[in-house]
Amino acid sequence: MKKQRFPAVAGMFYPQDTEELRRTVQSHLDAAKVKSAGIPKAVIAPHAGYIYSGPVAGAAFKCLAAGRETIRRVVLFGPCHRVPLKGMALSSADSFLTPLGAVSIDRESCLRVEKLPGMVTMDRAHEQEHSLEVQLPFLQVILKEFVLVPIAVGIADDRQVAEVMEALYGGPETCILASSDLSHFLDHETARQTDQATCKAIENLRPETIGPHDACGEIGVRGLLRVAKNHGLKVQTLDLRDSSDTAGDPGRVVGYGAWAFN
Repeated sequence: MKKQRFPAVAGMFYPQDTEELRRTVQSHLDAAKVKSAGIPKAVIAPHAGYIYSGPVAGAAFKCLAAGRETIRRVVLFGPCHRVPLKGMALSSADSFLTPLGAVSIDRESCLRVEKLPGMVTMDRAHEQEHSLEVQLPFLQVILKEFVLVPIAVGIADDRQVAEVMEALYGGPETCILASSDLSHFLDHETARQTDQATCKAIENLRPETIGPHDACGEIGVRGLLRVAKNHGLKVQTLDLRDSSDTAGDPGRVVGYGAWAFN
């Protein structure tokens, strides 16, 4: 019997109704004013509720439109918020469900990396985790058919994260996605300065300058920057703003950014 991971934050972080969700995702994609050179090998996207980070997520995923017929596997890294996790965690599920349908898990790829340093299989790390789940409706709308390798990242070494990314790097059929928000609960001006510094670190492929207060998914981001540097990828900043630009209080904001790696 197939094992499914059911949505944990539908109706909270994004609409639960299928058609409303599709319209919401499409509206964020349509509103994004981005141009990407070719099909990105990797993307960084935010993972807050769509009312806050949806416009920035739209920019991150719109650049994948050119890969609609090409990208067949997404390797997704997101920080583990809900349970203690040392290292990285795979899921034993065969599919992840959203209101838009099921996303099949690439079991072959999971088997390929399950014995790498720092990797475990822990369903509990995935059951309530939103950082991975909120990316799926965007992927379901923008791509035609794809399989997923979902990896929750806890207290981990970014070099081990990079090792997993390298093992699954593949060719044009594979896209690496790092899920991360930026600074948390600063005032708008302080957040702007902090997030601009993080943006420069990402653009210049400098993982050593990004800390836990700069991005909540910093370990996945740092791993990706190591891989990008190793492969000579170029970075394009697609969007950078915070929750006060969308739906939040300017006195206490969360930063969001979108980047493409070609």
